[in-house]
Amino acid sequence: LPFFPGSCQRLVIKCLHTTERFLKKTGTEHRWLERHLKDPFVKATKRQHYRCRSAFKLLEIDDKLHILRPGLSVLDCGAAPGAWSQVAVERVNALGTDPAVPTGFVLGVDLLRISPLEGAVFLSEADIADPSTLRTIQSLLPAEKVDVILSDMAPNATGIKELDHQKLINLCLGLLNLSQNILKPKGTMLCKFWDGYESRLLQNRLKEQFQDVRTIKPQASRKDSAESYYLARVYKGK
Repeated sequence: LPFFPGSCQRLVIKCLHTTERFLKKTGTEHRWLERHLKDPFVKATKRQHYRCRSAFKLLEIDDKLHILRPGLSVLDCGAAPGAWSQVAVERVNALGTDPAVPTGFVLGVDLLRISPLEGAVFLSEADIADPSTLRTIQSLLPAEKVDVILSDMAPNATGIKELDHQKLINLCLGLLNLSQNILKPKGTMLCKFWDGYESRLLQNRLKEQFQDVRTIKPQASRKDSAESYYLARVYKGK
């Protein structure tokens, strides 16, 4: 399966293009930009220096469920532009800022180029479906496997809801297959999905591999968005 960047990058690009050609846009796009500029998470993103508003989705999930802890190793899939990696670096103490707790590790992967981030290792312009990418990932990890797999991946949207839904489910299923090679026993996987008829298939597959699977929709996910997240904990793999 091809590896696509997270939706956050496309959101930023769309905002820039919308701003540049504001007077030429339709009423729908005007309303989109107005909502974007008034979004409290967009304002908080600038204030707290995160690369994208999606950081607050992960922050909320971690504040409630504590999936990121000092000393853990993390693989961030669809990492561009790097907001989730920023959160992970902070939460696992990847910079060793707090000497009283273990130092973690963060590796981000994406088809797009990702600007450098202190405390994280980025594998840019890499297709995670390529076997050579998997080997490179394993060579970069301290112990060849990770404690947590994060995924805010999304396919290039076609505008056809059912097709886009199926594409994203397939991405998540591919990531689940990948976990057999790089996720530690009792590890955690967090993946975005769009609601649809194949969501239950993904959920059932996750339940086969993890002891605890739950559905989460953070407040930072817009109410009119079909996106939610599956949090799968205690990986049963060897």
